[in-house]
Amino acid sequence: MSAGQLYVVAGPIGNLNDISQRLRDVIAEADLILAEDTRITGKLLQRLEISKPMSTLNEHTHATKIATFRDRVAAGETLAILTDAGTPAISDPGSILVDLCLDADLTVTPIPGPSAVTTALSASGFFAQRYAFLGFLPRKPGPVKKLLEPFVDSSFTLVLFESPHRFTKTLALIAETLGPRRYVIARELTKLNEQIYRQTFPHLPTEKDVPAKGEFTIVIEGSRKHRELE
Repeated sequence: MSAGQLYVVAGPIGNLNDISQRLRDVIAEADLILAEDTRITGKLLQRLEISKPMSTLNEHTHATKIATFRDRVAAGETLAILTDAGTPAISDPGSILVDLCLDADLTVTPIPGPSAVTTALSASGFFAQRYAFLGFLPRKPGPVKKLLEPFVDSSFTLVLFESPHRFTKTLALIAETLGPRRYVIARELTKLNEQIYRQTFPHLPTEKDVPAKGEFTIVIEGSRKHRELE
């Protein structure tokens, strides 16, 4: 039996109207859908009016279970990874299975689509030819500062994710470490309450400026002095 393939499928980050035709085609073709949360992916399948078997693939999935997914691809099945929002394996589950499949010379096909990282960058107005994605920062101030220190004089634009309950503390810590520079809070991207808020450190938003609700992507401009010298 010839080997199957693994699709890495980018889904909407909020607005279901961003579903692509290629996503529909791949989901219809797949033998099994691997979901970060089957309840969330189940709603997407309902929107597509497609019924497919699903299994969970997230940070709690045991390595032996992930290996069985690889074995199913090797046996000829078509599997598709979907995360709760956006592109799998970008600060989301999926990379381990992709790695296993590539090591076994199996076909891995990315289905491009929405990503909170590039969406926020595009709306920031900042130089994005070179940027660094930091995912979710550590919870303690010491490790956060250690992570940020190499970027004090860097022209790289920084992108990170944060929870609504921690974003103001995180911004204050970033301002303390990196000094005055512009930043953007991209809140609830593509959703009804989408907000693009831009300000300059050390000024921080109030609750009236940016409600502590929803999903947050933060973009920090690189060192402008360093960039202008290039």
